[in-house]
Amino acid sequence: MKKVLLIILVLLPCLSSAQSSSRWRITKPQWTEQDEIKFGEFIANLGRAVERRECFQVDTCLRSSANPYAGTDPAGLRLFADCADLPYFLRGYFAWKNGLPMSVQSDVSPRQTGDNKDVRYTKFGNYVTGRYDVVASRWGSPNALEILNQTIVNMTWSASFRLMGQEDTGLYTDFYPVRLGRDSVRPGTIIYDPNGHVAVIYKVTDDGRIFYIDSHPDNTLTSGMYTPKFVRSFPYQGSGFKNFRPLSLVGGKMNSAGEYIGGKIVGARNSALSFYSLEQFYGNRPDPGGDWQKGQFVFRGVVFNYYEYVRMVMASGDLKIDPLRDMRQNLADICISLKDRVVAVNLARKSGVDQKDHPERLPQNIYGSEGEWEAYASPSRDARLKVSYMDLLSQSRQMIQRYRAGDPSIIYTGANLAADLLAAYERETRSCQFTYTNSSGGTVTLNSDDARRRLFDLSFDPYHCVELRWGASSPQELSSCRDTPNKREWYSRERWLRYQWERRYDARMDYSLEELTGPKPGAGIAQPPNVDIVRYLNSEK
Repeated sequence: MKKVLLIILVLLPCLSSAQSSSRWRITKPQWTEQDEIKFGEFIANLGRAVERRECFQVDTCLRSSANPYAGTDPAGLRLFADCADLPYFLRGYFAWKNGLPMSVQSDVSPRQTGDNKDVRYTKFGNYVTGRYDVVASRWGSPNALEILNQTIVNMTWSASFRLMGQEDTGLYTDFYPVRLGRDSVRPGTIIYDPNGHVAVIYKVTDDGRIFYIDSHPDNTLTSGMYTPKFVRSFPYQGSGFKNFRPLSLVGGKMNSAGEYIGGKIVGARNSALSFYSLEQFYGNRPDPGGDWQKGQFVFRGVVFNYYEYVRMVMASGDLKIDPLRDMRQNLADICISLKDRVVAVNLARKSGVDQKDHPERLPQNIYGSEGEWEAYASPSRDARLKVSYMDLLSQSRQMIQRYRAGDPSIIYTGANLAADLLAAYERETRSCQFTYTNSSGGTVTLNSDDARRRLFDLSFDPYHCVELRWGASSPQELSSCRDTPNKREWYSRERWLRYQWERRYDARMDYSLEELTGPKPGAGIAQPPNVDIVRYLNSEK
């Protein structure tokens, strides 16, 4: 008996640092900066595993050696999270394993009466209307499996991030906006795209590049690079970088087992947070009139656009840019997005939605809907892809102009920058190959330059055949598509919407086929933007 007791006492420290019990035992009453650093290391390990393609899903990654707590999970833990659940799930999992407090916003509502009823896309953002605390009672500790499998994922969605983060008392926000810098934007920081996507930062490189992981409805994990595909918006929508608000358990009593019972969880006040800042919303030189769009981002006396400024302040030391390396990084990021799109389109095809008749009308808004359209359409994903190709061309122009102007931050020792950029582009796009399965079960292989040339022909509509989803135009490739003439006409008339890269949630889009005769207010444009980087680089050689 004494020997058994001794073994239990020896194991207790291990169990408190990596709980294998299904109970959530709070053994540390508050999150410290050291806990935040440790949480960042936990995220960084997972991110590196995803980047190296060592694991591809939330469950497999958390069961791999990338997770320091692998092997300590009790049976029944589901390990599942989509994009909006991922930050909360990982934060909750880490808190549980380390005996830390956890609290989440259980509900949010629009800030302004009459705003969009869909709280995922409110124009003026949301505010917290309920909270859920993980606290032990006199009858026992909460069930961690129930909390992680159901409670957190059911309470959190992309609307949970659509808050600026100023509220820090009572029904406080889970996140707070951070100042831009390497100490504050770090592994574990969240990126919120107000068009409905959420990611978690796992790495910041010396040249100021920010890399993230994100998850998807099929539980897959992908990695990517922060670029203008994550848009800025009205500050109260809360776009950009935000950190979890540190939590403390107040009034809890420690029992003989070292567990805190009872009490209330409170969030740290903004005034106590050294990283709290509204800079990313209003600039480090705000507009005197309060217009967020007129705020400036100034670095060493020079005004830069937001994305350039972010990279400069995130760089370690003076930023030095290798244009060829940038080209490779941008194309690698695009390649990941394309392969991710393959998975999404395959999911739609497996669901059989492409075999159904096309609805008589489009959704009220194609970017934020419900049901089959929300699950299988890809207008937002495709819009991000368009922005990535547009940014690739824009950055190439800037690099060439800055190099020719003698900008000392551009590092290039070759004889012809445009020619070398083109060679890098062609090499990288050839190596980025992906394959889709057509309607007859055959395979079609494309590369990222094929995708660029087809970019505005890629159908976002899940009711179209897979060939049209991938922008096929040749009779040979289209021969396996079995879409009816009605569906083909829908494809033709949706081209105005495919040309649009700006995601608008305030525009009516529920048009019938007969009404879809051209661009409408906020819905579609007459001509697609230029993404012909090959032509541009050839013209500059």
